[in-house]
Amino acid sequence: MGLMVSTLLKLAALLILLGLTNASPDKFNFGHCEKIVKRWASSAVNQEAKADAHTLRDLLFFLHVPRTGGRTYFHCFLKKLYSNSQECPRSYDKLRFDPSKAKCRLLVNHDDYSMMSKLPDERTSVVTILRNPVDRVFSTYEFSVEVAARFLVHPNLTSATNMARRLRAKTKGVSTLDIWPWKYLVPWMREDLFARRDARRRNGPIEVEGNDPYDMEEMVMPLHDYINDPIARDIIHNGATFQVAGLTNNSYFTDAHEVRHCIMQYKELGDYALAVAKKRLDNMLYVGLTEEHRESATMFANVVGAQVISQLKSTKPGAATAAAEETSEQSTILDPEPDDGQSQNTTSEQENGISTPGNAETGKGNMTVNKLMGAYESCISTLRKSQSRRRVTSLKHIAPANFTKEARLHVSAAVLREIKSLNSLDLELYEYAQEIFAKQHSLSNQKLLTTESFGGIISSSYSITPWNLVLLASPLILLVLFIFAFVRARRTSKIKI
Repeated sequence: MGLMVSTLLKLAALLILLGLTNASPDKFNFGHCEKIVKRWASSAVNQEAKADAHTLRDLLFFLHVPRTGGRTYFHCFLKKLYSNSQECPRSYDKLRFDPSKAKCRLLVNHDDYSMMSKLPDERTSVVTILRNPVDRVFSTYEFSVEVAARFLVHPNLTSATNMARRLRAKTKGVSTLDIWPWKYLVPWMREDLFARRDARRRNGPIEVEGNDPYDMEEMVMPLHDYINDPIARDIIHNGATFQVAGLTNNSYFTDAHEVRHCIMQYKELGDYALAVAKKRLDNMLYVGLTEEHRESATMFANVVGAQVISQLKSTKPGAATAAAEETSEQSTILDPEPDDGQSQNTTSEQENGISTPGNAETGKGNMTVNKLMGAYESCISTLRKSQSRRRVTSLKHIAPANFTKEARLHVSAAVLREIKSLNSLDLELYEYAQEIFAKQHSLSNQKLLTTESFGGIISSSYSITPWNLVLLASPLILLVLFIFAFVRARRTSKIKI
């Protein structure tokens, strides 16, 4: 069954690309494509007028671009701020978003920007994180292989597929295999890994040539084959641009498929998607960068966290406390995708030992930005250790292939150039995100310095001793005495005259 599903997915992607390439001139010629892309871009840009994009609204939508670190923010920031009852239904769920839950405050998933068509636009703030496109392609490849490799404990592909299905049905949780884009990428890699293992068993012992894990075709699909596959071209390349533009194959926009493939067919039309994506970044509450991990986390706490804390403190105390104590089935995630760029693995909340004490603190009105950062540091430390352990266990199944940052340095220049060429839109969008980040970082630091200076003055006033009071008042007393003496001297001089 798994083999059939994966094969059909691959065939469908190939037929789509071939179909668009060989379509009748009247339907998919440049003139037709330019017309529909321009129409979409004009409509999308006109919807982007926002009064104050940097003020948190009632609903926070975290647009999670895969392999950027969004899961770390979800577990170690947002779950410290929002209770389960405040999460919108179907976050990270294959069943898509259900807007029926009233007054939800947080939505975090891999849906693209077209999700905004389901949300109250004027009451929704959007945040996202972007990553260097070359690193994101590497990470996507590594993660696809790593998750698929876990299934190699099974004797064959059928057994692996059936077990995964039974486990998900039994726990009623959300698995990586339920989540876009992994529900396409992991089965594809899983089928490939089993096929290669079966070939090794048929052919007897083999000697792996070379030491480049990205080009060990005896063990795993080489990276250069991966990036040129129709599935990768449809889902991975320029993925950040298409996700922010709302044009993925998971889009709510009816014509997303046609617009996306016109842009893929005629490279010059990509400028329209890029313009829309840039405009949407401009109107986001926060744009982080995976590579600027520490600075991004600090800015998130000060820009987003501070406003969430302020919002929650203004709600009814009793309701907030009760909400923090609730649990929800939607938060049961069998196999989340922590992708902070520091470690490339997945694990469950239970295995991580991750709890959400921040929820209780927030409910009681005790959370502060400093406490939030402290909770984040503790959480991410635990998360990374667990990710590292599971990653090592998973990659043992495809040894000697072992993906590391050092190993990436040995990938050929030709493959790197090809990745850059296939992700030209994402490279330009990332540069633009860097500019936004620099401006946000500068503004955030200025506000922080102002707040700290004011706060220092206020806090010092609560620790004044009698002696400190005398010292502080001395200049004022001397000034008063000087003025008094000066006035008295003038009066005396007038009397003498």
